[in-house]
Amino acid sequence: MEVYLVGGAVRDELLGLPITERDWVVVGATAEEMQSQGFQTVGKNFPVFLHPESKEEYALARTERKQGRGYHGFEVHAAPDVTLEEDLLRRDITINAIAQSENGEIIDPYGGLQDIKNKVLRHVSDAFAEDPLRVLRIARFAAKFHSLGFEIHQETLSLMRQIVTTRELREISRERIWQETSKALLTDSPGEFFLVLQETNALAQVFPYIYYPLTLPESSSLAHEVLKAITKKYNDANVRFASFVGGLHFHAHENHDNIKKLTLEFPLPNACKKLVTLIISLQNDCHNSLHLNAQQLLQLLRKLDARRNPERFIILLDICEATYTCAHKNSSYKQKKWLQTIAIEVEKVSIDTWIREKISAEELTTNIQQAQLTILEDLLKNRDY
Repeated sequence: MEVYLVGGAVRDELLGLPITERDWVVVGATAEEMQSQGFQTVGKNFPVFLHPESKEEYALARTERKQGRGYHGFEVHAAPDVTLEEDLLRRDITINAIAQSENGEIIDPYGGLQDIKNKVLRHVSDAFAEDPLRVLRIARFAAKFHSLGFEIHQETLSLMRQIVTTRELREISRERIWQETSKALLTDSPGEFFLVLQETNALAQVFPYIYYPLTLPESSSLAHEVLKAITKKYNDANVRFASFVGGLHFHAHENHDNIKKLTLEFPLPNACKKLVTLIISLQNDCHNSLHLNAQQLLQLLRKLDARRNPERFIILLDICEATYTCAHKNSSYKQKKWLQTIAIEVEKVSIDTWIREKISAEELTTNIQQAQLTILEDLLKNRDY
């Protein structure tokens, strides 16, 4: 039995990047032998085991053969006679098809080391085109390694376009699409993920709800600028995605219904759905907040839920600021400071006085609202911008 470190851990070590997880391939063993040594079986479709102490994944060397449509349509063969080279051959790109033996020897049968040197993302074999999920994976790797100068090989791009023509991308679950998207959003260059999906004609099948505005140069350009600006400030997939959608919606208001469908039908995390919903419905009011009256400002603060969710309130203002300043070059966003100021001031209204008077809930609400409106009217009179 021989054990090899494979995939991302080897790749990232060669690139000088931090290693987040280690995956291992076992050659010359059976499932029974693994279990006898205390490994726990976790793989459903092929033999994968957890190490009894480290809990890292160990998979038996295997080959795959396409049997049906989609990314689940594979027949897996795992046996002691499957070689390391055969196992590596089934992997997506060459820089992921490098292994390291227990004594540190690098095994690179498909040119991954040279592709690292040349900064190329290149498929291992033509079998690459059998798995539609690889369109998303390569788009994610393009985002992950864009800052290092990596580019997708032209032949690999051709195979990705070939996959798109089969329409098998439609058979990937939306949960898996979001899983790959959220990983891409956490890279240094998340916009590259969407650019690759556009370049390979995959976007309409993967994200039909944002496909139309991304075909409009003005909307697409702004969305990518906003995403880049927010990426510098937030390392959060939900915030980054909401900023991207907000940028798309700034010019393409007629796409509001499609984005609403995105939040209703796509399995976005609840926090992401709420951010997207608030951004597309309220960003125009935030942009126009310097021209709103006291009643309109109070309504806006309530919709933004500034009192109960101050952290999200700041995130929304940051996204609005990024969108506005990217759309209007060299413009400052005074609206942010203004909305923060009035949110703080209206919260200074105390209910203690009215509670002691034992008034009804309806009267209490009216009194609080009137006091808040009075504060806002005074602020509007004394505002210096």
